[in-house]
Amino acid sequence: MSEAARAKIVFVNRYFHPDESATSQLLSELAFELAAVGFDVHVVCSRQLYANAAAALAAHEIVCGVAVHRLGGTRFGRRHWVGRALDYLSFYGFCAVALGRILERGDVAVAKTDPPLISVLVAAIARRRRALLVNWLQDVFPEVASELGANPLPGALDRVLCRWRDASLRSARVNVVLGHRMREYLQSRGVATERIRIIENWAVGQASEPTRVEDSRLRRRLGLQAKFIVGYSGNLGRAHEYRIFFEAALALAADPKVEFLFVGGGTHREALEHLVRGRDLPNVRFLPYQSLDELPDSLAAANAHLVSLRPALEGLIVPSKFYGILAAGRPVVFVGDVDGELGCVIRESGCGVVIPSGATGELVAAIERLRDDPRLCESMGRAARALLGARFDAAHARARWITLLESLRP
Repeated sequence: MSEAARAKIVFVNRYFHPDESATSQLLSELAFELAAVGFDVHVVCSRQLYANAAAALAAHEIVCGVAVHRLGGTRFGRRHWVGRALDYLSFYGFCAVALGRILERGDVAVAKTDPPLISVLVAAIARRRRALLVNWLQDVFPEVASELGANPLPGALDRVLCRWRDASLRSARVNVVLGHRMREYLQSRGVATERIRIIENWAVGQASEPTRVEDSRLRRRLGLQAKFIVGYSGNLGRAHEYRIFFEAALALAADPKVEFLFVGGGTHREALEHLVRGRDLPNVRFLPYQSLDELPDSLAAANAHLVSLRPALEGLIVPSKFYGILAAGRPVVFVGDVDGELGCVIRESGCGVVIPSGATGELVAAIERLRDDPRLCESMGRAARALLGARFDAAHARARWITLLESLRP
């Protein structure tokens, strides 16, 4: 094993748990794989879980060969932005102390994007400790918050933070992004092309073969074997379209064959439930998040899956639920920018349908077409699995990470 392969890798992310949010699961899978092939892997994180701020997690432990350093701090949780901001601030402070102790010359610090702007802090400490910085961007903040109308910062402070963030991206040895549109955005912010690497996310807990619709336990438990199920799995938040889903369900309310199944949570999930209850729609069901073990079966329950992204967020976010749908081998019905990252991939691969934002009639027609054409559904499902193997396979992505980390030199 080469000296580079024995390098110490220190990931920084607020959450770390193999059965938590999608980005936490991605980090867990990558960290465990790196440890298995000989890297000295550490994770600096909080003691919170994504869905449980009061979780009682050990301050230090070894998990599958990974040294986990869980930091103290406030525990207000995610529900209100003031409490979330205080949690961020306390994490920054404890993280600065922990990294000053853990990082050594020649180590590689991998900063993710939760909490926001953590790359600014990690860049400063890495520079002082003569370590290398790699930024792993799951989104681009504060632009995401600004586009969503959820940025509480004054304009002057926002501009200053953007300059600091850009400086941390330019100082990194590598910035790992999720797609071409995100790479283009970083280039527009002055980040050199040679300091940007595309490594797409992957489907966590990926099964070797997709589960057939008729074999889904969840489908049988809900008594929906005879239905054409349009699924949505994961977070339905401010970044996602949701009224168009309500309008489509309303338009198809009299169709005895079509059922909408929303599994997960999020701000717009609550708003959608309110709309559905207000019209007493009989064709919409809601379930909470499923565990990682249950996720493949939950995804298999649907005949086709919805994904959405507000067009203004192209280049800033790539919806992670897309990869799970590919792994499930189901058609993707995407609502958003038809020329965006996912829009182009879906059209080129033939793994689904792309619907412009606000085009309820097109969404309804697409659902009806898939309902009436099982062969089309099967064809798109096969195309989804083929796309997974060609571009978004977990083993391929992790191998590219290993190659990248082995190539780094102080």
